[in-house]
Amino acid sequence: MARTVAALPEGARITDYISLGVIAKAVPMTTVRSVLQESGRASLRQRDLPAHVVVYYVIALALYMQSSCREVLRCLLEGVQWLIDPSVSIRVAGKSGISQARTRLGWAVMRQLHDTVVAPIAVPETRGAWYRGWRLSVSTAARWTSPTSS
Repeated sequence: MARTVAALPEGARITDYISLGVIAKAVPMTTVRSVLQESGRASLRQRDLPAHVVVYYVIALALYMQSSCREVLRCLLEGVQWLIDPSVSIRVAGKSGISQARTRLGWAVMRQLHDTVVAPIAVPETRGAWYRGWRLSVSTAARWTSPTSS
Protein backbone atom coordinates (compact mmCIF):
# COMPACT_ATOMS: atom_id res chain seq x y z
CA MET A 1 0.00 0.00 0.00
CA ALA A 2 1.54 3.32 -1.08
CA ARG A 3 1.73 6.22 1.34
CA THR A 4 2.08 9.93 0.83
CA VAL A 5 4.95 11.44 2.74
CA ALA A 6 3.76 14.06 5.21
CA ALA A 7 5.47 17.39 4.62
CA LEU A 8 5.26 20.93 5.87
CA PRO A 9 4.41 23.79 3.50
CA GLU A 10 7.35 25.37 1.69
CA GLY A 11 9.40 27.67 3.90
CA ALA A 12 7.76 26.50 7.13
CA ARG A 13 9.78 25.21 10.06
CA ILE A 14 8.59 22.42 12.34
CA THR A 15 9.42 24.65 15.32
CA ASP A 16 6.71 27.08 14.21
CA TYR A 17 4.11 24.38 14.75
CA ILE A 18 5.64 22.69 17.77
CA SER A 19 5.92 25.94 19.72
CA LEU A 20 2.19 26.53 19.27
CA GLY A 21 1.52 23.12 20.78
CA VAL A 22 3.89 23.83 23.65
CA ILE A 23 2.22 27.18 24.33
CA ALA A 24 -1.22 25.58 24.24
CA LYS A 25 -0.08 22.84 26.63
CA ALA A 26 1.58 25.25 29.06
CA VAL A 27 -1.34 27.70 28.92
CA PRO A 28 -4.54 25.73 28.26
CA MET A 29 -7.36 27.33 26.27
CA THR A 30 -9.77 26.85 29.19
CA THR A 31 -7.48 28.93 31.42
CA VAL A 32 -7.15 31.64 28.77
CA ARG A 33 -10.92 31.82 28.27
CA SER A 34 -11.63 31.95 32.01
CA VAL A 35 -9.12 34.78 32.52
CA LEU A 36 -10.66 36.66 29.59
CA GLN A 37 -14.15 36.20 31.08
CA GLU A 38 -13.04 37.33 34.55
CA SER A 39 -11.37 40.43 33.16
CA GLY A 40 -14.27 41.27 30.84
CA ARG A 41 -12.01 41.13 27.75
CA ALA A 42 -13.54 38.11 26.03
CA SER A 43 -14.54 38.72 22.40
CA LEU A 44 -18.21 39.64 22.08
CA ARG A 45 -18.30 39.29 18.30
CA GLN A 46 -16.39 37.29 15.72
CA ARG A 47 -13.24 39.16 14.69
CA ASP A 48 -10.18 38.37 12.58
CA LEU A 49 -8.19 38.33 15.82
CA PRO A 50 -10.36 37.10 18.71
CA ALA A 51 -9.11 37.79 22.24
CA HIS A 52 -7.91 34.22 22.90
CA VAL A 53 -5.81 34.26 19.71
CA VAL A 54 -4.30 37.61 20.72
CA VAL A 55 -3.29 36.11 24.09
CA TYR A 56 -1.40 33.31 22.35
CA TYR A 57 0.01 35.86 19.89
CA VAL A 58 1.46 37.98 22.72
CA ILE A 59 3.05 34.87 24.22
CA ALA A 60 4.46 33.94 20.79
CA LEU A 61 5.92 37.44 20.44
CA ALA A 62 8.14 36.65 23.41
CA LEU A 63 9.32 33.43 21.74
CA TYR A 64 10.05 35.06 18.39
CA MET A 65 11.49 38.41 19.48
CA GLN A 66 13.81 38.48 16.47
CA SER A 67 10.90 38.35 13.99
CA SER A 68 8.47 41.05 12.91
CA CYS A 69 5.05 41.22 14.54
CA ARG A 70 3.29 40.24 11.31
CA GLU A 71 5.63 37.29 10.76
CA VAL A 72 4.94 36.00 14.27
CA LEU A 73 1.20 36.31 13.66
CA ARG A 74 1.54 34.52 10.31
CA CYS A 75 3.41 31.63 11.96
CA LEU A 76 0.84 31.43 14.75
CA LEU A 77 -2.09 31.40 12.33
CA GLU A 78 -0.38 28.83 10.10
CA GLY A 79 0.10 26.67 13.17
CA VAL A 80 -3.59 26.96 14.00
CA GLN A 81 -4.47 26.24 10.37
CA TRP A 82 -2.15 23.22 10.25
CA LEU A 83 -3.68 21.83 13.46
CA ILE A 84 -7.29 22.41 12.44
CA ASP A 85 -7.60 22.21 8.63
CA PRO A 86 -4.66 22.70 6.26
CA SER A 87 -6.97 23.28 3.28
CA VAL A 88 -8.44 26.51 4.73
CA SER A 89 -6.69 29.70 3.67
CA ILE A 90 -5.74 32.24 6.31
CA ARG A 91 -5.60 36.02 6.19
CA VAL A 92 -3.01 37.80 8.31
CA ALA A 93 -4.24 41.07 9.79
CA GLY A 94 -2.45 44.29 8.94
CA LYS A 95 -0.38 46.38 11.32
CA SER A 96 -3.34 48.50 12.45
CA GLY A 97 -5.52 45.42 13.07
CA ILE A 98 -2.78 43.86 15.19
CA SER A 99 -2.32 47.08 17.14
CA GLN A 100 -6.06 47.44 17.76
CA ALA A 101 -6.35 43.82 18.90
CA ARG A 102 -3.47 44.23 21.36
CA THR A 103 -4.98 47.48 22.67
CA ARG A 104 -8.37 45.78 23.15
CA LEU A 105 -6.71 43.00 25.12
CA GLY A 106 -4.67 45.26 27.40
CA TRP A 107 -1.85 44.39 29.78
CA ALA A 108 -4.00 43.43 32.78
CA VAL A 109 -5.18 40.21 31.10
CA MET A 110 -1.60 39.06 30.56
CA ARG A 111 -0.70 39.84 34.17
CA GLN A 112 -3.73 37.93 35.43
CA LEU A 113 -2.89 35.00 33.15
CA HIS A 114 0.70 35.05 34.41
CA ASP A 115 -0.46 35.04 38.03
CA THR A 116 -2.81 32.14 37.27
CA VAL A 117 -0.36 29.94 35.36
CA VAL A 118 3.12 30.67 36.70
CA ALA A 119 4.11 29.00 39.95
CA PRO A 120 7.38 27.86 41.51
CA ILE A 121 8.35 24.34 40.48
CA ALA A 122 11.12 23.68 43.01
CA VAL A 123 10.45 20.91 45.50
CA PRO A 124 12.40 20.54 48.75
CA GLU A 125 14.74 18.05 47.03
CA THR A 126 15.65 20.49 44.23
CA ARG A 127 19.34 21.16 44.61
CA GLY A 128 20.33 24.84 44.57
CA ALA A 129 16.77 26.12 44.89
CA TRP A 130 16.78 26.47 48.69
CA TYR A 131 18.90 28.20 51.31
CA ARG A 132 18.14 27.53 54.98
CA GLY A 133 14.54 26.70 54.22
CA TRP A 134 13.98 29.69 51.92
CA ARG A 135 13.23 29.16 48.22
CA LEU A 136 15.59 31.24 46.12
CA SER A 137 14.55 33.28 43.12
CA VAL A 138 16.40 32.86 39.83
CA SER A 139 18.20 36.17 40.19
CA THR A 140 19.31 35.37 43.76
CA ALA A 141 20.55 31.90 42.80
CA ALA A 142 22.45 33.29 39.80
CA ARG A 143 24.08 35.93 41.99
CA TRP A 144 25.20 33.34 44.53
CA THR A 145 26.59 30.88 41.99
CA SER A 146 28.34 33.34 39.67
CA PRO A 147 32.01 34.03 40.34
CA THR A 148 32.80 37.40 41.85
CA SER A 149 35.03 39.71 39.87
CA SER A 150 37.74 41.60 41.65
